[in-house]
Amino acid sequence: MADVEEVEVVVAHNERATLRVGDVFLKVDADQSRLDTEVEAMALAPIPTPEILWRNPPALALAAVPGTALGQLGEPSIASAAAWVAAGAAVRRLHDAPLPPWPGQSLGEITAELDFECEWLVTNRVLPTDLVTRNREVAEAALRPWTPVFIHGDLQVSHVFVDGDEITGVIDWSEAAQGDALYDLAILTLGHPEHLDDVVTGYGVDVDLEVIRAWWSLRSLQAARWLIEHGFDPSSPGCEFAVLRSQM
Repeated sequence: MADVEEVEVVVAHNERATLRVGDVFLKVDADQSRLDTEVEAMALAPIPTPEILWRNPPALALAAVPGTALGQLGEPSIASAAAWVAAGAAVRRLHDAPLPPWPGQSLGEITAELDFECEWLVTNRVLPTDLVTRNREVAEAALRPWTPVFIHGDLQVSHVFVDGDEITGVIDWSEAAQGDALYDLAILTLGHPEHLDDVVTGYGVDVDLEVIRAWWSLRSLQAARWLIEHGFDPSSPGCEFAVLRSQM
């Protein structure tokens, strides 16, 4: 560490920041419950996770995961089809694990949040009304009862690391909870529909593809306001607004 000359800001906004110093990631979060969840979820997860180096609230230090991210939203993935299959298999192992002791969002909470975000997008003229309305209709298929499993909760493609065709680690567990298995599969393949078949193959059981596509719409509608307010751009090529347009 004494030879490290640079501190890389991985992500930073008014809720949390992640810095990289050499092979150490330092996470600072205003909400300690998120770090509590992350630490406990990584201890429970039956798949590779980052090594916890130390914790001193409000900071958590994690060792870097070997390998490279499976992909990035808005960019083509250069990972092999076999790596995507391995990602699906890892998600299945997580979903087969015992439930974490804390609940996730209820169906009613998700529905209420979705409707609020749709109204905000239309009222503030962020997106055309017909685009929001169509995707709200698509999202309805995800709003059904499910048997809860241990979900990662934010399984973005950039949170899954691979070395060749093997999964080396899954990062950012602060949203882990009990939830819908198809939500994780949807977030993993958001913006990468060409790899959905590979992920499902690795997952190893039949899934309802219509529900996964519904979660693509729901996630994109729900996330847009937060992304905009925290300095991210959901209108970038291949990102959330492109996902919404693809559902028309």
